[in-house]
Amino acid sequence: MLEHIPLQKILFLDIETVPACASYDELSDMFKSLWDKKSEHLQRGKNEILLPEELYAQAGIYAEFGKIVCISVGYFARERDFRIKSFYGDDEKEILSDFSRLLNKYFNSNENLLCAHNGKEFDFPYIARRMLVNGMEIPRILNTAGKKPWEINHLDTMELWKFGDYKSFASLNLLAAVFDIPTPKDDIDGSRVGEVYWREQNLERIARYCQKDVLTIAQLFLKYRCEPILKEGMITFA
Repeated sequence: MLEHIPLQKILFLDIETVPACASYDELSDMFKSLWDKKSEHLQRGKNEILLPEELYAQAGIYAEFGKIVCISVGYFARERDFRIKSFYGDDEKEILSDFSRLLNKYFNSNENLLCAHNGKEFDFPYIARRMLVNGMEIPRILNTAGKKPWEINHLDTMELWKFGDYKSFASLNLLAAVFDIPTPKDDIDGSRVGEVYWREQNLERIARYCQKDVLTIAQLFLKYRCEPILKEGMITFA
């Protein structure tokens, strides 16, 4: 029934996260101990065991050990007019505050929806957790506490592709290839965001990568509705 959802009611989004510190050595003694335990749990049952400091590059995946450096959003101003904007920087609370103001002002009704790829498992809960860590109130559309499943206005392009089959993970890049959605050639991928942030301090590069994923999510959603994808002249980057 996706074709019955007004496109203008959906906010498409993607986030980029990094470890909270540039390296394991910069962690406090308390967080070193906590990451050591997390590392042990993550590697349980594996043949090759890495040291906690070797595994720390993955810390950005976990809201307890990482932070958000970019949130990119996209929305249909009109049916074939898609606009993309990014909130990014070193100050996570400022990023989250700007994003929260957007949600509360423009996407605060019961008709609005958030859409991300693997958003239900990653983007949505990660944002909510980091808002709490930063002492912020979670916007209504993000807050799932006490809600019944049908009251949660979240769409997930990965979940939609599963059709009830929970055995596999389909990446955004894979589905873009399957549906022949054109994507620009990138010199980074998600595994390198932490390196680009901490070593190169290149936030603009990260934002461009994040915006590309938002556009791909929107294009994939159009494919799910059996509609033509957006062409270059229909896309505006703020």
